[in-house]
Amino acid sequence: MNRGGGWVNADATAALGGQDHARAAEVEWFQMLAWRWNVSQAKQITAGRTPNGVITTAEWRGMLRMVVIDEIHAESVDLSEPLIAVPVPSGGPLIIDGWHRLHKALSSETETLRAHLLSVDEELTCRMFGGEKGHGWR
Repeated sequence: MNRGGGWVNADATAALGGQDHARAAEVEWFQMLAWRWNVSQAKQITAGRTPNGVITTAEWRGMLRMVVIDEIHAESVDLSEPLIAVPVPSGGPLIIDGWHRLHKALSSETETLRAHLLSVDEELTCRMFGGEKGHGWR
């Protein structure tokens, strides 16, 4: 099961190109199986942008079983904040930021959420490892 994301710790510094611990600790990430994305970088890329997509919440209900949701945190999220999704080769889009918003939307019967859909190049820029960027930690 995916823990849903988190913050990079000191042991993860090497995966960030040797950045110092203080900088590494500031990186928010999302991991699904052997792929990890730098959510902090995705947020920088999309800052000030108008969302270019819409997520139909019901289509994502089953995926919530693969992500750990903090119910208390989910109650406080802002559904007007766009999700961020990346294109996954041979798989379509994958949400890398906004799982708690998706959970709240489904709970409140909100049918759609706005989303930033990153381009293939932007996805590759944000991907920390997985696919052609190599395997995760061994």
